[in-house]
Amino acid sequence: MLGILSAGIAPGLALLSYFYLKDQYESEPFSMVFKTFIFGALLVFPIMFIQYVFQAEQIFQSNLVTAFLSTSLLEEFFKWFILLSVIYPHVTFDEPYDGIVYGASVSLGFATVENIFYLFTLGIEHAIGRALLPVSSHALFGVIMGYYIGKGKFSATNNRKWIFISLAAPFFLHGTYDYILITLKYWQYYMVPFMIFLWWLALRKAKKARILSGHFHQMKYERTFHQ
Repeated sequence: MLGILSAGIAPGLALLSYFYLKDQYESEPFSMVFKTFIFGALLVFPIMFIQYVFQAEQIFQSNLVTAFLSTSLLEEFFKWFILLSVIYPHVTFDEPYDGIVYGASVSLGFATVENIFYLFTLGIEHAIGRALLPVSSHALFGVIMGYYIGKGKFSATNNRKWIFISLAAPFFLHGTYDYILITLKYWQYYMVPFMIFLWWLALRKAKKARILSGHFHQMKYERTFHQ
């Protein structure tokens, strides 16, 4: 049991630590990051129940609809809702890169608990595969979501556009991921390039967010200096 818990938790903590430590300016309070992680973890229970009802009642007959609605939209909407309602107005969300940290945190909270459940069901021998695919993909969806939420909060214009994209982009990517996984016979041949693209995109967004945070701090310093 201890081995499964360790294998289930370790990938999420490692990925969260990576994005957290990449914050070059004002690191987020650990208590707030942990709180966001717990919110994400708690989302697993209502979402799994809703998905179980969908499956038991056979509400969605199509793999395409299942991938994009029962899985992607349901999971990404709830994570997005937590970020928008709890984190977005909070005083600690004070620079663009913070969106990356909180987006990764809520997603990895969800992915970690989900991962533990799956490892108890499937066995610890699936730990590496789940770390490389479901856990890391959730982290990357969260990074992309957080990037656009950060843009939405700190851009002078088009705030609603960025907030909309903060849900639409991870929804589309997550749906594509699940569609590949549950529909295609030789899914491995499609998943490898898709995951490479997803890592490239998320790391590119994280880099852009750090640059935006640098500009944000520079402008804040200049305003303070000239007062």
